[in-house]
Amino acid sequence: MGAESLPVGPNSNSNSSSAPAVLGLQVSALIDHVARVDSSLLDRIPGERGGSQLVCIQELNHILREVHAHTLPSPQSLSPITIRTMAGGSVANTIRGLAAGFRLSTGIIGACGDDDQGRLFIHNMSSSGVDLSRLRTHKGHTAQCACLVDADGNRTMRPCLSNAVKLEANEFRKEDFKGAKWLVVRYAHQNLEQIKSAIKVAKQEDVSISLDLASFEMVRNHRSELVELLETGNIDLCFANEDEARELIRGDENCDPEVALDFLSCHCKWAVVTLASKGCIARNGKEVVRVGAIGQKNAVDATGAGDLFASGFIYGLVKGLPLEDCCQVGACSGGSVIRALGGEVLPENWQWMYKQLKSKGLLVPENI
Repeated sequence: MGAESLPVGPNSNSNSSSAPAVLGLQVSALIDHVARVDSSLLDRIPGERGGSQLVCIQELNHILREVHAHTLPSPQSLSPITIRTMAGGSVANTIRGLAAGFRLSTGIIGACGDDDQGRLFIHNMSSSGVDLSRLRTHKGHTAQCACLVDADGNRTMRPCLSNAVKLEANEFRKEDFKGAKWLVVRYAHQNLEQIKSAIKVAKQEDVSISLDLASFEMVRNHRSELVELLETGNIDLCFANEDEARELIRGDENCDPEVALDFLSCHCKWAVVTLASKGCIARNGKEVVRVGAIGQKNAVDATGAGDLFASGFIYGLVKGLPLEDCCQVGACSGGSVIRALGGEVLPENWQWMYKQLKSKGLLVPENI
């Protein structure tokens, strides 16, 4: 399929002469459909609660139809809320957070379809200030995901990637990465060829690589390939949540997250294990820090919590902050997104984050 140039929103950075500081690799653009649902729906869909399992388009459409019959009221409303639809995917959430909340120049490398979902992805990301000049559009469908949030704010993901357009491994160019400082990547076995190709080209331009481990199912089912990727030495920063960390070291429910942290630190300059309400633990060389979570009392939806933590942490690295400060900023940004439904931080919750940063004496983004 041939690629076409994309329309770019008025707030995009694509006309800037300088390269984005942080690029995100999203092989297939993704649209999230986020809704609070009761547990009876979660009991009837395939796969484990709290994880992410691929579904076909027929299963996705069935889930979305069922969602309308099983929506829960939001904590701020007595009536059920409708599905919130937005540009999604872990990488998009992180990149959008860096642009909209931290005022860093960012861009997406990937592909989207020429359908309504693709146009929504473009509008949402460009209006947040993300450079889309490296996003190719192909004829076909854009990927979608049902994000189901239970009464406790825990999310269950059911992505549909079947027939979705994607960037191919031979489409990466050195010019895509030239001048950037970081490339944000999410581990995905089905896109491993593209991931390896992007990392290879990015490293030729001295770009640092951040890797998110995606989901405990992805680590469980494709651990050997993941370990091989880590052993290349090309991953500079790795994020894992406690479930992913447990699968990585093949531990039980009571395994110490420091074991996974030590494992990741053998291969990465920075390693972070996020621990939900218990905060996070991070390591850089011999330095190990623990930082508590922020904003848990007002949690509505955990969707995007790890992604926005990554936004804050990477912001800290770009600004040269110490490891503990990077974790503190990440805790503030992760706390900002859980205050509302979906992986996009609302304007009032960015303001909440800025107040948290100021109160802790942390670096506040410029021009807020």
